Amino acid sequence: MSRRLTAGEVSAAEVTRAHLDRIAAEDGALGAYLHVDADAALAAATAVDESRAAGAELGPLAGVPVALKDLVVTEGVPTTSGSKILEGWRPPYSATIATRLAEAGTVLLGKTNMDEFAMGSSTENSAYGVSRNPWDHDRIPGGSSGGSSSAVAGHLAPWAIGTDTGGSIRQPAAVTGLVGHKPTYGSVSRYGLIAFSSSLDQAGPMARTVLDAALMHEVIGGHDPRDSTSIDSPLFGLADAARAGAAGDLSGVRVGVVRELGGDGHTDGYDPGVLARTREAVELLASLGAEVTEVSCPSFDLALAAYYLIAPSEASSNLARYEGVRFGLRAGDDGSRDLDDVMALTREQGFGPEVKRRIILGTYALSSGYYEAYYGQAQKVRSLIAGEFAAAFAGVDVLVSPTSPTVAWPLGARVEDPISMYAADLCTLPASLAGLPAISVPSGLSEGLPVGLQVMAPALADDRCYRVAAALEAAQDAARGHRLLDELPAAGSAA
Repeated sequence: MSRRLTAGEVSAAEVTRAHLDRIAAEDGALGAYLHVDADAALAAATAVDESRAAGAELGPLAGVPVALKDLVVTEGVPTTSGSKILEGWRPPYSATIATRLAEAGTVLLGKTNMDEFAMGSSTENSAYGVSRNPWDHDRIPGGSSGGSSSAVAGHLAPWAIGTDTGGSIRQPAAVTGLVGHKPTYGSVSRYGLIAFSSSLDQAGPMARTVLDAALMHEVIGGHDPRDSTSIDSPLFGLADAARAGAAGDLSGVRVGVVRELGGDGHTDGYDPGVLARTREAVELLASLGAEVTEVSCPSFDLALAAYYLIAPSEASSNLARYEGVRFGLRAGDDGSRDLDDVMALTREQGFGPEVKRRIILGTYALSSGYYEAYYGQAQKVRSLIAGEFAAAFAGVDVLVSPTSPTVAWPLGARVEDPISMYAADLCTLPASLAGLPAISVPSGLSEGLPVGLQVMAPALADDRCYRVAAALEAAQDAARGHRLLDELPAAGSAA
């Protein structure tokens, strides 16, 4: 698209109008967006066209539309994080990634739906309704970035920003047939992202191809002095790595298959079709020259328990700022109640059930007398997982696993079973806890629904993820004669 825009084959206004028309026609069924400002998008696109006509120097993505998950703070644009407690809030500033995308010339289409404060794996926890999977409208699009996955897979945006705390980019990408990459923690600025769990949150690209994801990653990544956790290190040729991988030669690349993530003795809860697609993908990587071995990381079995102590604990601290005084919802302020009562009523009315559950869990884990028994032990498990990653990467270049144990499940199927819902992130949590880069790339269909393969790499070796993922993508596209997403319209009409 960028090439055609640069060549003048199509204008930014035409591209933007086409996506706005698609949103108008389809978003009533998909529920991908929470906010769309068509006039602002067309004005921005027209400005790009006028600058191009005047011969001005433009950004690398000039005129390409983009959608942002609704926790990316954007100046003057409603930003709710999927919560009633922030309904109507228009931020006075923009997140660094929103600023960088604007400086690159992208055109903002709108803000996408999400689980409230990014807490969920299905986008059923949004205060503004569910999002649906374009492959089957009766199934979830993953979460918490389900609005972004639904928009991109449904062709309501060419790509989008998601955020990933325990798998919220990779899992929705996997169940909608997209590419989703969680960058190395600290390599993409968190400044201006509404916080859920500060030691885990990370923004990244969701796109239809590996190269598209790499191009967006190069624009949003890099050091940001306004984020104290930002890594002062350059990005290493992500798009070049994707192009090299697409050439199809993985000679000398050492691939480790994680036994504890769907391997022998660890298949409970995994769909047989997901395991079959994973085996086929690994065999395809080997046929491209990769050296494949099995790797054991026993502490990965403890990742789910550790994550659901660490993340809620940090959430209970981060969400304490929503007290109904400085911004967002204020309930019960009728002159008859004191501040404590107003604060309690605001939180009662403003937070949804899943957010309340995690705040209670986190507050308990951090309470006096239990801190070491729960939060402290979880942090020790986190250290064990990081150590096992380091040991594994001494012998292999990347690790692979299914991205999600199952394909997209029917809406409502897990709403009353939070443990089953949490298990959707079983494969993505280890890399999150270790702060490592990981990408999900489509690996085929099971029961007519997309399956994703996860590729994990050492810190700051995001380029390895892109190379291996691009090699798999190119080989599968060549074998089937088209991209996986090209099968979506038939699947959608069948549903």
